[in-house]
Amino acid sequence: VRVFDTGNARKTDPVDAHAVAMAALRAPKLKVLTFDEELVALRLLADRRDELSALRVQTVNRLHRLFAELIPGGAPRNLTATKAKTLLAGVRPRTLVGKTTRRMAVEELADLVRVDTKLKALNRELKAAVLARGSHLMDLHGIGPAGAARILADVGDIARFPDRDHFASWTGTA
Repeated sequence: VRVFDTGNARKTDPVDAHAVAMAALRAPKLKVLTFDEELVALRLLADRRDELSALRVQTVNRLHRLFAELIPGGAPRNLTATKAKTLLAGVRPRTLVGKTTRRMAVEELADLVRVDTKLKALNRELKAAVLARGSHLMDLHGIGPAGAARILADVGDIARFPDRDHFASWTGTA
């Protein structure tokens, strides 16, 4: 532990391992690490949802860029697959560039529909997993399945914190 604090050039992996082992041997109430498969699975699902959400944002941004080429003023904010379909139905370009742009928009729209379908299924799976753990986090205003899953997966066993002050310090809310 001393070696971690000093920041000197003696810090090496073997020295780090030795320092951590010595601190662990001397800790009277050291918590034993347990492996919770459900939490690991929950973390994997939450990570996948984050990745799909980022992919959705990228897809919608690409659609907005293409609609700016196809429609004067572009597409409105909060673009959904349904709104994009309606907008595309009214676009009949006559030039090669316009036709190519519309075809690309149709492909992006298909990608958006696929990502939305995956997100809906994943949200249902997250909700079921959170409820199966007996959590009431989703009862709180503003906490949905994804937020609850992220909290549960990141925090793990709340009993590992001696009191609420330690938990607040760990979360950075103290």
